[in-house]
Amino acid sequence: MATKKMIDLLNRAIAREMQVSIQYMWQHILWKGVEGYVIKDQLRAIAIVEMQHAELIAERLSFFGGIPTTTPDPIFIGKTFKQMMKQDAKDEQVAIDLYKKIIAQAEKEKDSTTKKLFENILAEEEDHLDLFKGLMGN
Repeated sequence: MATKKMIDLLNRAIAREMQVSIQYMWQHILWKGVEGYVIKDQLRAIAIVEMQHAELIAERLSFFGGIPTTTPDPIFIGKTFKQMMKQDAKDEQVAIDLYKKIIAQAEKEKDSTTKKLFENILAEEEDHLDLFKGLMGN
C-alpha cells in the first residue's frame, strides 16, 4: 500500500487537474477575440484530457484506500490572451514539477503502476506546456 506521503501527493495532483480542467474549459467558453479563436478548440480538448487525468489519479488513490479531494486549486481565467497563456504555462510547469516528485516517490515505494501512470501523464503535460509557450512566442 501507499504511504501517507503518496496519498497526499496524489490528492495534490487531483486538485491541480481539476483546477486546470475547469480553467481551460472556462477559457474556451469565455474567451473572445482573434486570439481566442486560435486556441479555443485546443483549450477544450486539453480540458477534457486534464479531467481524464483527474479520473485516472483518483482511481489510483481509491485503490490505495484514499478519498479524492473535491476541491480544485485556484482557477484563473485571465483578462488578456498573454496573461492567460502565461498562467496556463505556469500551471503546466507546476504539474510537471509535481509529477516528477510523484514518479520519484513511486520509485522509492517500488510502485511501478503509479510510476507508469505519472510518466504517461507527464508526457502529456509537457506537450501542453510546449503549446502554451509556443502561443506566447517562446
